[in-house]
Amino acid sequence: MAGPRSPQSRPPGAAGTEDAPDHPVIDLPDSATFAEAIADRRLIAAAAISALAGLVRGFSGFGGAMIYMPLVAAIYDPRIAAVTILAVDFLCSTPFALPEVRRCNWREVWPISIAMAIGVPFGTWLLLTLDPIVLRWGIAIVVLSLLPPLAVGWRFHGEPRIPVTVGVGLFAGVSAGAVQIAGPPVILYWLSRVGQAGSAVSVRANIMVFFILCGVVLVAVYAWQGLFTAQTLALSLLLGMPYIAGVASGSFFFRSASDRLYRGIAYAIIALAALLSIPLFDPILR
Repeated sequence: MAGPRSPQSRPPGAAGTEDAPDHPVIDLPDSATFAEAIADRRLIAAAAISALAGLVRGFSGFGGAMIYMPLVAAIYDPRIAAVTILAVDFLCSTPFALPEVRRCNWREVWPISIAMAIGVPFGTWLLLTLDPIVLRWGIAIVVLSLLPPLAVGWRFHGEPRIPVTVGVGLFAGVSAGAVQIAGPPVILYWLSRVGQAGSAVSVRANIMVFFILCGVVLVAVYAWQGLFTAQTLALSLLLGMPYIAGVASGSFFFRSASDRLYRGIAYAIIALAALLSIPLFDPILR
């Protein structure tokens, strides 16, 4: 199956009507597009990966993109992986996160979210301009670099000052735009407050609202850059079904598992996914 039509890549911040995409911002798929996607033999492997990513997300509450992105990028390409996980995860997560809008601390959410919004266009520019092989190495490196701090329970212990908050937001935005992995730096930063009186509910709400805002920015930037093609939207629907089934199964079957057990399983699967996605293993995945 051919990749999505190449959007115009331009440095972030470029303005002017001459820079607008010369095709619809969102190109809806038709029956022929779905038929082409279904006939592609890569779809079966991608659907299995999507189900596994959803399963891990369902029973651990995190890690879906860290499994999905490296492996689906290896099977198709980074652009298809980024657009499909954004479409699927944003639509799945938003209804559950909206109630948290009333519980979050907006004084903490706004600075990091504004910085994220500045970083997303730069990350998207990297997605559009870097060679796919370079991006795949980058995805694997980002996942493997962020996994150890998550696994050992590292927390940020400094004062949450504005420069640090902005730095975390910028990093999350660039990472989200380029490889759809915004969560770990923000989670590690905000979880440092857990343990303070009344902080757990607020931190959880902050994280969920941040993800909503990040998704909104990503959808807007990706749409402007023409990444929502008929092919990527068809694949989003086809790969979204096993992902949602995986999330539901993970939530149902792993309710009785211990926190330590399911997190250990999730970390192991994430590490394996990142390692297998390295271009050296292409003969296995392609």
